[in-house]
Amino acid sequence: MTTAPQAIDERSQGGGETKGLSQGAIVRKRFFGNTAAVISIFVLLGIVVLSFSSIGFLGIPGWWKYSYTDFGGTVNNGAPTFAGPFSWGDHPFGQDRIGRDYFAMTMRGAQLSIIIMLVIGIVGGVIGVVVGAVSGYFRGWVESVLMRLVDVVIIIPLIILAAVLGRVAGGTFTGTSAVVALGLFIGLAIWTGLARLVRGEFLSLREREFVDAARIAGASNTRIIFKHILPNSVGVIIVNVTLLMSSAILLETALSFLGLGVKAPDVSLGSLISENQQAFTTRPWLFWFPGLFIVVICLCINFIGDGLRDAFDPRQKKFSAKRAKERTDVAGSGTAAATAPAVTAQTAEGHAPTASAVIQDMGTSPTTQLGSGPAVSGPGAALEADGGPDRPEDPEGESRGGKHRQD
Repeated sequence: MTTAPQAIDERSQGGGETKGLSQGAIVRKRFFGNTAAVISIFVLLGIVVLSFSSIGFLGIPGWWKYSYTDFGGTVNNGAPTFAGPFSWGDHPFGQDRIGRDYFAMTMRGAQLSIIIMLVIGIVGGVIGVVVGAVSGYFRGWVESVLMRLVDVVIIIPLIILAAVLGRVAGGTFTGTSAVVALGLFIGLAIWTGLARLVRGEFLSLREREFVDAARIAGASNTRIIFKHILPNSVGVIIVNVTLLMSSAILLETALSFLGLGVKAPDVSLGSLISENQQAFTTRPWLFWFPGLFIVVICLCINFIGDGLRDAFDPRQKKFSAKRAKERTDVAGSGTAAATAPAVTAQTAEGHAPTASAVIQDMGTSPTTQLGSGPAVSGPGAALEADGGPDRPEDPEGESRGGKHRQD
């Protein structure tokens, strides 16, 4: 039977919630316990499904009747016709100055921003993990060379480096391949922060006992890196890759706003804002929807990254006022249950309970019993039990002892 103090200790350590669960199950439980992260996943999935299914992708038609390249006459001066979730109208996000449907253009911009974000996350994540893992594990001249390379890339302003690489991608490729190339080139410039974090993690893990055991067992360096150390660093990697993707979409937006990202006739969320910056005071909806999608996507990625960080880091504990109150109630009920018998007995006799009675009922006696004799209390109890000065002397015993010694 679990006592009250034991229950308090289990709840304080979280053992009652994660006892018997694997590491993956614990991570999933913590992540899905983060409300903001779970909501962000569904919102981000909704944006992805809406953007790719509405206007189609790679020749697959969508359910929306307009394309982002279709021209037409403006309706209602290009103002949005959205009147509710069940009344979208012909142009729910309005039209630009030459009559293109702004909903289709925003969906195309969201498509390209999501593609670039994923490509940057994959490329930057792979390069950063490999460079950080190799430099942190091998140390020596390998670490020196790779870290000096990281320092060279870091000292170049990221926006300038990404602008040069984006210009090269825009002048070499066209269409969707230009978007993928842009993400690839930006990924080549944004991996340095992740590499330093992974290196620090590997420097710590390479000195652990399980690495020494694998090395003694004859495992190769490649196997130790990718089979033993890397799985223990997955929390740091996943969290920082998600944050890398969030910063990547802002970087792509900035490049497109400056005219160094996605080129016409394609559009991105940043280029939509750049093209319509002169119409901010007269037609502000041309800013509302691209800006709203940028903010929502970045917030979703950040909330998911925060949820992953809390799930993978055991030191991150979410404070719950309800759970703290339950612990206090359990502690109070345990103390009350322990003192209740003594209080009841003393009250039944007609006088107030004493402190010694309460202590005795809780299992602690203020007296020390010696064998089967009467209880002996007071400061002389220990001395009497050990044959102290209160025990009478035996002269005959001493004389007999002396006689034996003489013999």
